[in-house]
Amino acid sequence: MGAVGAVGSEDVVDVVEGSSGRCGDAGGDVGGAAAPVDGSASLAERVAVFVREHVMPYEDTLDAGGPPADAALRDLRERARRAGLWAMPLPVELGGQGLCLARYAAFAEAEGASDHGPAALGSAPLLDVTMLRRHGSPRVREAYLTRLVAGGIRTCYAMTEPDVPGTDPFLTGTRATLRPDGSWRLTGRKWFTSGAAGADLVTVLARTDGAPPDRDGLSLFLVPTASPGFRVVRELPVLGAGGQWEIELDGVRVPGDHLVGARGAALAVAGERLQLGRTLRCLRWLGQAQRAFDLMAARAVARTGSRGPLSSHQLVQRHVFESLLALRTTRPLVHEAVARLVADEDAHIEVGLAKVAAARTLQQVVDAAIQVHGAAGLGPDTALPALFRTGRAARILDGPDEVHVTAVARRVLGGYV
Repeated sequence: MGAVGAVGSEDVVDVVEGSSGRCGDAGGDVGGAAAPVDGSASLAERVAVFVREHVMPYEDTLDAGGPPADAALRDLRERARRAGLWAMPLPVELGGQGLCLARYAAFAEAEGASDHGPAALGSAPLLDVTMLRRHGSPRVREAYLTRLVAGGIRTCYAMTEPDVPGTDPFLTGTRATLRPDGSWRLTGRKWFTSGAAGADLVTVLARTDGAPPDRDGLSLFLVPTASPGFRVVRELPVLGAGGQWEIELDGVRVPGDHLVGARGAALAVAGERLQLGRTLRCLRWLGQAQRAFDLMAARAVARTGSRGPLSSHQLVQRHVFESLLALRTTRPLVHEAVARLVADEDAHIEVGLAKVAAARTLQQVVDAAIQVHGAAGLGPDTALPALFRTGRAARILDGPDEVHVTAVARRVLGGYV
């Protein structure tokens, strides 16, 4: 599951000023990371092979969590470093390879074919690195960014709350109170916070001024999870899979320089983050949908009954056709969103279209692949059950389909007034 949670209100979408991803924003391209010109495998092919041969065999271990998962992830990260595939979209001065969003997007599908691909290849902290590099204080940037890129610390993002609609951040109940010494005292609960149990830092949305449902007065704080008063309350399995958590902040003291962005500017920073985050998710969902499609096609060709191979049946061919159509119509939408972000142009419509289309495509293609596999598609011998969970959750994460449909339609219709 992802780190943004179920937030995705039209209001959050609409506050963003600009976007992330212009070539050069990440620190400049690195010649050694470019696609080879000597006939060897392209960067996308190298990433695809690495994820298939190294990451996918460890998925069950990584999904289970705990010390074995931590050990497996450390090993995979070391392999990625040796292969020259570590932290490719992260800034050069922080230890990454500096590829801009346009170049990263060319292989983000392959990397995201496994939920664990971005973590194994060091791309997972891209959103946090981008946010803290732009909006963090000098102390925050100096203390955390290099270690974050190196994989030495982990972050998560806490925005949604129990009993508060995730699509309405103006109802946020978590409160931050300024203390005489310039620090802040945070009190509240968050849930569906991805990776909170293993995180060293969590970015928390809290109200610093006013009262719900005021549109102003929301701020972001970077909270060390070792702080007194921070507590992981419980894990929240999503369709049986772990990784999401509920957390509590009981009078947690946060240094004044751990305010992310200006006081009251949370929605502008969050909106900027969501534009990029949703687009990255779309790229990864495409990679997972392609993975399901490949499994389906291979099954259709290999599985033979008394009436011949499955691939000879028209209803199976229809599953293949409809899935391919979904993939090939969704991919241009996602890359159009990427292009708008790279050009620093307004991308609300493009990101909204891409998010809904990619989530639907993942769910549709995985469902078809399960149907072609039959009972085997429901069991533990393929990745399809895990992909199906991701596909269903995708239609809620980062804002449900309905929010994006409404937001896009209103923007389009507004142009005709």
